Amino acid sequence: MSDSVSSPAIPRQSDGFSLPPGVRYLNCAYMSPLHRDVEAAGIQGMQRKRRPFEIEASDFFEDSDRLRAAFSELIGGTDPMRVAIVPSVSYGITAAARNVAAPARTSIVILAEQFPSNVYPWRRIAAEKGLILRTVEPPSTEGSRGHAWNEALLEAIDSSTSVVAVPNYHWMDGTRFDLEAVGERARAVGAALIVDGTQSVGAVPFDLAAVRPDALVCAGYKWLLGPYSLGLAWYGPRFDDGTPVEETWTSRPGSEDFRRVGEYTDDYRPAAARYDVGERSNFILVPMQLAALELIRSWTPAAIQSYCREITRDPLAEAGALGISVEDESWRGSHLFGLRLPARVDPSRLRPELEARSLSVSLRGSAIRVAPHLYNEEADVRELLEAIRATLL
Repeated sequence: MSDSVSSPAIPRQSDGFSLPPGVRYLNCAYMSPLHRDVEAAGIQGMQRKRRPFEIEASDFFEDSDRLRAAFSELIGGTDPMRVAIVPSVSYGITAAARNVAAPARTSIVILAEQFPSNVYPWRRIAAEKGLILRTVEPPSTEGSRGHAWNEALLEAIDSSTSVVAVPNYHWMDGTRFDLEAVGERARAVGAALIVDGTQSVGAVPFDLAAVRPDALVCAGYKWLLGPYSLGLAWYGPRFDDGTPVEETWTSRPGSEDFRRVGEYTDDYRPAAARYDVGERSNFILVPMQLAALELIRSWTPAAIQSYCREITRDPLAEAGALGISVEDESWRGSHLFGLRLPARVDPSRLRPELEARSLSVSLRGSAIRVAPHLYNEEADVRELLEAIRATLL
């Protein structure tokens, strides 16, 4: 199954971003540039701090709740209070890891070389609880690497599995994992499904009802087009009674009334609000992320994915003539994919050509990771192929 979704064409959005002329930034998986609307929201937030006497008690809560609602809508959620505001993926995954029911000697299934934020918390919990960390390696066979890796992942989930902690798209090369199939398999054995959506949510449609994860955690500074140090996490009913990483005052019922904050309670706000980071009412970062989600809502992830598919289709069809291999479209993203050079060629040899052409991509493992967005055009991808061609001469 592919995440390909037909949608109306959307024009290039380069005017909204302040990228210098001539810079070919194919690296949104590293960090998105700021859209002018997002930048303006941050500046306005900083200016508010000049006049703190105008910041009211309600301001500590209203924008945060609007942010929950915007993210919930983006992923197809129905209850914004299932969304927590977190500072990072590692924070959100740690909250899940500390509260998941995982009996000793059961297994936690992860993927080889997945991003550390969705690995280190599980290593810690495995060591503390006597769990087995089972890593699914990519296949070495020819053909569709993505298909074979998905099959290996499904085979690794068995009756001994208590947790499956995976991404939707692998951060190194964009390999797509069929979360609907993975979720179905996890539920069949009673395992929790914990998803790092950082490299997909915002650029690819995500349907909570179809995937049915127990937790979904996303950094804001990549495909959600937001600031650094702010992320969003959705937690399902499995975590309704968990213990948060921090004991914050804003996570307590009635904390909107500052006169009563000193009336301590051990209760938490319902659903996921207990997992909010301390000082989550950030008057700069929260408005920035809200502005970014509004942009994504207006464009739609489906249209973003379709746009990336259009500007990469023809260049990637021609890549084989240069000896470049790329995953079948069914098992990768159009917004995120890896190009692999012939085995005899070290990808790091490409750096001088990239610098000379003001091209920005990432070298991750054996892959040249390419991550376009609406500010790119087909010529950017073609210029990358020309850089590769010059390197291979």
